[in-house]
This record gives sequence, structure tokens and C-alpha cells, in this order.
Amino acid sequence: MKAYWIALYIKIKNEDNLKKYSEVAIPILKKYGGVPLVRGGKYKSFSGSEFSRTVIWEFPSLIEAINCHDSQEYQSGWALAKDTTERNLQIVEGFNIE
Repeated sequence: MKAYWIALYIKIKNEDNLKKYSEVAIPILKKYGGVPLVRGGKYKSFSGSEFSRTVIWEFPSLIEAINCHDSQEYQSGWALAKDTTERNLQIVEGFNIE
């Protein structure tokens, strides 16, 4: 079953740090089979909290997504932005209704 890495950005205090993180993280996410589905872009909020940025990656499985997140290389990349970026991050397994 596919899984989805969903990052909802609350505050970005330093765009340069986020850009550096992104440059490091993208190849790592792809290495674990990640495919970008949403990365910023135009949006319209209808209810609930509003987030400045939404990022969604699709992974082949929940375990691959978790392994990516927990890897030393990803954690080193995230260290570039974590002190200046506040986000909600969750990894969610998909489902099939067929």
C-alpha cells in the first residue's frame, strides 16, 4: 500500500534555510522511492488552520517513507531548517476502495 508524507508548514522564518534543506532532501526522498505530488503552489483554505505551505510526497510503502524520515541522511538535511521552520509532518498509509 502506498503512503503519503504530508508536511504542513506553520512558520518559515528563514527561506534560505528552507531552500538549503530542500536541495538536500529532494534527492534523499527520491532515493527512498518518493514522488512529489504537491510542493507549495496556489491554494484556497475553506476551514481550519491555514498553512503557508503544503508539501506531499508519495512513497511505495509506509515503511519506505518512515525509513526515509528516520535515516541519518534525511535528519542531517532537516537540521538545516528545523530551527527556523515550524511544520506539522505526518506519514499516512493510503487505502484502496476497490
